[in-house]
Amino acid sequence: MTETTWAALRDLLTLRYEDFRRRLTRQFGSEDIANETLHETWLHLHRPGDAGSVQSQPAFLMRIAANIAKDRRRAERRKAKRSEIDAALDIADPAPGPAQSVEAKLDLKTAEKAIAELPGRTQAILVASRLRGLTHQAIADQLGISRRTVLYELKRAIAHLEARLENNPAYDCADGDSESS
Repeated sequence: MTETTWAALRDLLTLRYEDFRRRLTRQFGSEDIANETLHETWLHLHRPGDAGSVQSQPAFLMRIAANIAKDRRRAERRKAKRSEIDAALDIADPAPGPAQSVEAKLDLKTAEKAIAELPGRTQAILVASRLRGLTHQAIADQLGISRRTVLYELKRAIAHLEARLENNPAYDCADGDSESS
């Protein structure tokens, strides 16, 4: 076995370029990958000194080119994974922010106060309908009243809640009244 120079390997690559290109295209399924890999292999072979003892120069060149192509594929897969991560990070968080959480708590406290202001039977109808999910007829049977009375009381309760939520004084501080500062 004789010492092989990098220049001799470059000459072999140039001489048998089409053969290497066909083999790489067959191995990796793409002419573009084969061409890019061979160009990178050519650059890889620009080194000073000897390559050392090489049994088969064509096999050695194919090994270098195949390793370069595999490294390129791995890098492309990592890029794809990074882009998927970046895309996932761009998805808006559906969880409410601090302002929405405070607003919801204020609304809940206001609703609880408004429900407490309702007469007992109206409270019972609202809770049975909206929280327990009973039908209007079931509520009427349970309370010994007509279905029409249940509907009337329920409308009254909902109107009362809406009025309290619309006139919620807790929002006034968030609006930035200049008179209070």
